[in-house]
Amino acid sequence: MLNTRTDLALEAHELYRETESREHAPGVVVDTDKLDKVTVTRVHVQNEEGEKAIGKKKGTYVTLEIPEIVHKEQETFEKIILVLADEISRLVSLKEKDPVLVVGLGNWHITADALGPKVASSLLVTRHMFELMPEEIESGIRPVCALAPGVLGLTGIETSEIIKGVAERVKPSLIIAIDALAARRLSRISTTIQLTDTGITPGSGVGNPRQGLTLDEFGIPVIAIGVPTVVDAATMANDTIDQIIDYLASQTGQDTKFYDVLKNIDKDQKYMLIKEAQGTEIRDLVVTPKEVDEIIEDICEIIANAINISLHPAITIEDLNKYH
Repeated sequence: MLNTRTDLALEAHELYRETESREHAPGVVVDTDKLDKVTVTRVHVQNEEGEKAIGKKKGTYVTLEIPEIVHKEQETFEKIILVLADEISRLVSLKEKDPVLVVGLGNWHITADALGPKVASSLLVTRHMFELMPEEIESGIRPVCALAPGVLGLTGIETSEIIKGVAERVKPSLIIAIDALAARRLSRISTTIQLTDTGITPGSGVGNPRQGLTLDEFGIPVIAIGVPTVVDAATMANDTIDQIIDYLASQTGQDTKFYDVLKNIDKDQKYMLIKEAQGTEIRDLVVTPKEVDEIIEDICEIIANAINISLHPAITIEDLNKYH
């Protein structure tokens, strides 16, 4: 589905700081933790003033900046899992036996968009066990079910309609939705994992928004988890131009008019001009790394294991292999 653009809350706050020359946007609180090789940034939009300042709904937006994990180190790999599990737990408020529905959004036929379905297929699902063999359930295991509803082009059914129908039958206390993202920066591809408690709008990252999966739509909390896996042509051009501007600024005297022009370029407006200047064929172009297969496998394992740990108190990092 290639959902909304990456780091919207974080980047929106950074853009606000640049354009308004203020340390923090009003109504927005940002805190950052550096945990070994993982950096966690939490953007809390607290009220309407914060919503207007950075253009994001009231809620919490979390970004995990992780090292490139194409060639993963086991210690780092497990560290990321534990950090992500902790961040999921921060956003979740559940009783011991509250059921959870995990939804893997995306098209399993397209590698860069298959993250959601792959995570859904890698989870420890237990809801059926509570119904069929409750005596076998260990303490600290929660009823969890998973769904990969596909995309409108494959099913002919809106994704939200499928999820809503299943949710009415399952009656979960929480929905966790996983989707691939379209990155706003080249450097963000596969190096960030993002969470929010405001829900998700499938397809909006590639200009094809569907009905949102939100508390307002479903009447239950929706946690969204996403990873940027592609970038569009406008973003590639924008990043290249930014590098040229930064180089020219570094070579230009700070007391010159040309330097002032370079420093006062509106980055958001520049991006929109690039999109307008591109033809339809280029505008719709998206690119993904050549190692996308391995990236998806690694990220899938991280997210699935983190969800398993956060939802099932009885499961620890040492138990993960037992449930595969």
